[in-house]
Amino acid sequence: MSTTSTHEVTSTSNRPDDGGTHSDGRGQPSSSDTGRYTDLEDLAVHLSELARELQQEPSLDDTLAGIVAAAVDNVPGAQIAAISRVTRRTTIETTACTSELAQRVDEAQYETGQGPCLSTIYDERSMRLSDMSSEDRWPRFTERALALGIGSMMSVQLFVEGENLGALNLYNREPHGFGDESEHVALLLASHAAIAMVGSEQHQRLSRGLESRDLIGQAKGILMERFKIDSGVAFQLLIRASQSTNTKLRDVADHLARTGEIENAPGADRMLD
Repeated sequence: MSTTSTHEVTSTSNRPDDGGTHSDGRGQPSSSDTGRYTDLEDLAVHLSELARELQQEPSLDDTLAGIVAAAVDNVPGAQIAAISRVTRRTTIETTACTSELAQRVDEAQYETGQGPCLSTIYDERSMRLSDMSSEDRWPRFTERALALGIGSMMSVQLFVEGENLGALNLYNREPHGFGDESEHVALLLASHAAIAMVGSEQHQRLSRGLESRDLIGQAKGILMERFKIDSGVAFQLLIRASQSTNTKLRDVADHLARTGEIENAPGADRMLD
């Protein structure tokens, strides 16, 4: 499940109020052992296996859906989960969630401009909100969250070196739903998830690039056959059509490749004159 609701990224002077329990350092898990797993080695093995599964997902959307599902399955206290992504470096939007409720709580933070999720993204550290009813640093958000039936939450930063990807948001309907074990597992999961996200994005970009190259090749072939021209001239005709109509070169090529029709293609007059 995903949504296009967004929050505009603002300058650091307009960041949401900071506060709440947070991990020491940038995304560093505590040294506390976890209770769900027999030892840290067991946890590490389990999350490594999970990371491999995430990297095998066929698309970025599938990877994101796998991350939120894994969070609910593995982080103690996480009843529902969502991912807030930083997109185009200007907006924050929910790109995956396990339920409509998780989406609505995310939206409450975007609409009020405050909450652990936004503070995690802006300040680059994980935030844990233990009790919505006693939290006074984000009053507009906590009022909305309580009305939605959320008692506590935790936001964990998703990042790789040099890139802030967003936050993994975990919600519980009861107060004090998350403890040190929850934070430890969530931070480890988030580190694997961020790597899987970047890998999936790179794979998606590569696939799109190869697809575009193939489409352009097909379109060039059509022009070469119709006008008895060479590859270079055909490519220049496609570029002229793209520029004269302010249409992406890929879209011009896609129309030709799909329909074989030159007359109705974007910028056809520039190809036929």
